[in-house]
Amino acid sequence: MSTSQTPSTPFTELVNLASRLLGAGVVATNEDTFAEAENLLVTKPAEFRAHTFGHKGQIMDGWESKRRRGVSAEQPHPTDEDHDWTIVRLGAAGLIRGVIVDTAHFTGNYPESGSVQAASVPGIPSVEELEAAEWVDLVPRTALQGDTAHEFAVSDDTRYTHVRLNIWPDGGVARLRVYGEVLPDPRDLDGLTFDLAAQEFGGVAEAASDRYFSSPHNLNSPGRATVMGEGWETRRRRDKANDWVQIALAGGGEVLAAEVDTTHFVANAPGWADLVGYDASNGGNPSDDADGWFEILPRTRLQPDTRHRLRLPGGRAVTHVRINVYPDGGLARLRLTGKLTEAGRAALALRWFNALPAAEAETALTEAGLNPAEATGLTAARPLADAAATTAAVAALQPADGPDGEQSSRRRSAIWRLLGV
Repeated sequence: MSTSQTPSTPFTELVNLASRLLGAGVVATNEDTFAEAENLLVTKPAEFRAHTFGHKGQIMDGWESKRRRGVSAEQPHPTDEDHDWTIVRLGAAGLIRGVIVDTAHFTGNYPESGSVQAASVPGIPSVEELEAAEWVDLVPRTALQGDTAHEFAVSDDTRYTHVRLNIWPDGGVARLRVYGEVLPDPRDLDGLTFDLAAQEFGGVAEAASDRYFSSPHNLNSPGRATVMGEGWETRRRRDKANDWVQIALAGGGEVLAAEVDTTHFVANAPGWADLVGYDASNGGNPSDDADGWFEILPRTRLQPDTRHRLRLPGGRAVTHVRINVYPDGGLARLRLTGKLTEAGRAALALRWFNALPAAEAETALTEAGLNPAEATGLTAARPLADAAATTAAVAALQPADGPDGEQSSRRRSAIWRLLGV
């Protein structure tokens, strides 16, 4: 793993996995006497109001621990091992591509150095279970500066559920951002109809014609927009073209309904919108294959400040959806209700399985029906590129009763339950 590799897309354009909107939270900290660790996850930038004092001193918009001391007058300074920490449960588990440790407004009280670690602990673990987890360095111990947003690109293809911010020896950090790719557990989605475009399930607004006033990532954010600025708004067009946003869905699926929400856009809602879909499951590229797009919602009249709920005919698999608005304007949210296809579920499951820590992958396989030796063998064969590679890896486990015997049938059933291949 390295913190020097630059992602192909700037990581700040990805989802903040540590967003409270997604359900992130501070689950433990060893020390936050001056300012609560929960401030690390506040959405808005940190603020500072001079000479604003509470019962414990200047009120700081961030996490701030008390000053560490040594053990005696002869040894007044803390040792190099003494440090403070905070554990954050990510709002959505996923692949971490970048971290921001922001010491905004901490100038005489920022930490000397810091690190960011990650762990994968499924379920709803206790603090004791988290403290005992295997923590991996995403950002090794690094010198920090005051009043600075430290950006660290991360190259690690493991799926994580929690991060831990460590600071030496003490001090304050205003905000922590953890950007990455949401990667849900496919077993949680089996048989469900859900919003295929939603950030919490892995939907990404990956391209847009215009983001002048606000980000297209707002379109598939959790919850409803509370003000106009929480949606996506374009500048006024002075040509004959139109604006659009392209969303990569959580997985290949069938879209059954759409909600095009213009809430709060009163004098600047689009006049019309349509939806087109693209199926990239066979290797096509939606960005350079104009002929591969097909209509899933014809051009439809929109009203200002309105949630438009629209049933769709379905019937075709899509991995990407583009909403076209005419000619310009703003949308609060776009919801695309549907279900994964078998191929879409299998592709998502394979990505998830390849990204699990080895012990977690082996556990998932044994729970599906493989014996421990088989689970270890298949886990060691990762990464599995596709269904054919998975089938070959399963065949290489060498069943004792021949290719069509009881063990082979059991294995195929177990792999189908877990990976859908």
